[in-house]
Amino acid sequence: MRSPGAALAAVPALLLGLAASAAAAGAPPEAPAHAPLRSEAAHGGGTTRSLPSSAALVRMGAVIGRIEIHNRNVFDLSNPKDDRPLFRLADRLHRTTRKGLIRHQLLFHTGERYSPHLLAESARILRADPYFYDASIRPIRYHDGKVDVLVSTRDVWTLNPGFDFSRSGGKSSVGFQLEELNALGTGTDIKLAHMRTVDRTESTIDVSNQHVFDTWTAVDAAYGNLSDGRLRQLIVNRPFYALETRRAGGVSLLDTTFDNSLYDLGHIIDKFHERNRQFQIYGGWSQGLVHGWTRRYSVGLTYDEHRFGPAPATAWSGPVLLPRNRKFVYPWVQFDLVQDEYVKLRNHNQIDRTEDFHLGAYLNAQAGWAPRSFGSSRNALMLRVSSGDGYSLGRRDLLLVAGAASGRIERGTLENGLVSASLTNFDEQSSHWLLYSALTARAGRRLALDNQILLGGDNGLRGYPLRYQDGTASALFTIEERWFSDWYPLRLFRVGAAVFFDMGRTWGRPPLAAPSLGLLKDAGFGLRFGNARTAFGNVIHVDLAFPFNGGSSIKRVQFLVTTHRNF
Repeated sequence: MRSPGAALAAVPALLLGLAASAAAAGAPPEAPAHAPLRSEAAHGGGTTRSLPSSAALVRMGAVIGRIEIHNRNVFDLSNPKDDRPLFRLADRLHRTTRKGLIRHQLLFHTGERYSPHLLAESARILRADPYFYDASIRPIRYHDGKVDVLVSTRDVWTLNPGFDFSRSGGKSSVGFQLEELNALGTGTDIKLAHMRTVDRTESTIDVSNQHVFDTWTAVDAAYGNLSDGRLRQLIVNRPFYALETRRAGGVSLLDTTFDNSLYDLGHIIDKFHERNRQFQIYGGWSQGLVHGWTRRYSVGLTYDEHRFGPAPATAWSGPVLLPRNRKFVYPWVQFDLVQDEYVKLRNHNQIDRTEDFHLGAYLNAQAGWAPRSFGSSRNALMLRVSSGDGYSLGRRDLLLVAGAASGRIERGTLENGLVSASLTNFDEQSSHWLLYSALTARAGRRLALDNQILLGGDNGLRGYPLRYQDGTASALFTIEERWFSDWYPLRLFRVGAAVFFDMGRTWGRPPLAAPSLGLLKDAGFGLRFGNARTAFGNVIHVDLAFPFNGGSSIKRVQFLVTTHRNF
């Protein structure tokens, strides 16, 4: 499990760069990351022709020849700006990702037909690994009917002996952790952490590897002692890792106990103890990519139990309402549909990094039957569906649409039903300016007491306390002008800034909640620090937000320090 805040996770790398930053100011410009390693020349005694286009290579029936892997370290010591004593020390201490791990994630091999699609998807897979800052794959020479391919990656610093801090909605989370995200270059993530969050204090150990023994099998084991309970988790999974993947399967187990708090107006209005036990096993198959679409079919079995009781008397006087115990054991079937349509962009959600946007349509639908005869607390039809699509409205304008629905039908009545939808727009005004806007909405029907629809400083309404408004439905609109600078302080962070406006509200009257305060609005501004050298927290947000309305107890200024995957 990930800690809720990592805004200072880059402190070791920050300290590392302090001594070298001043000397780097006058160094010559940095060479492009995509510059060729060497000019084309005779290969293996054969004659090298000029490199044909990808379409021509396909028409000629070219096959993959030599696969060259160039994995760069955290700092580029061939660049005078990076060739500093402390940066050289950092590169010596950092174990670069093993070439075998990189090679294993490639969807193509020597002797196979050249496929631009497989090169592009392999690069997307590598860019999704947190231990790489960037990855690219391209043909570099053609000879004797073979095309040689260059795989280029760049590592990031993956050791984090750090101090974690985040603040939103007027509340702070702090902690200490020791994490190595790429132990010995194997992709193994080992994490020891002690955190004090808004909800609890927790000490956890988490070990995971997405490619155990150089396979596509992922293993994640977590153990935690919580101030109000415990955590036990084990996941073994071989996913549909590519559009051409034909088989998938896995098993997961989860056993947690904790105190669950209900919030309204930023304060706890009820608290109860919860134990959640889950077990799931599944298998899936697919015919791979056919005419630009991938269809996947899965079957599985799920055990999901929630039991509730009073929280300890020393921590709480006792619950006002107690959720109803529930247990559902059910087989299920699932269908997935994915369209192969992706685009590479920069300066949208990240600062000066390659970003992969899925602009194709997708659909995920699952249905299961939980009968009493299987041990379920009551007969129920379990339903879940999600879908989305992306649209290019112009050369620089993207629109992403997504929706989801879930719930169960008991005796003809929808229980714990939840519907959500979102519209996200990226209007690229220039290489340094982008207008971002998003509209999200959620609505529930007969929601379980422990399933709240909340709106506040921790989920989009930045000028207000966390978990401020509770309702049976909500809507939130955000518009944000983003600026992506060329400033590269300490050669560790990419810097950006944002000016934003948020407005949202809740509807309905869930149990114990006060009436909705109506439409709430805030505005603010802040800095963004893109983490260019470490794998911990891609973008650090430092914001000031000013609420326009709300209760008299709200502070007139909210100071937020948070870490997000996005800008």
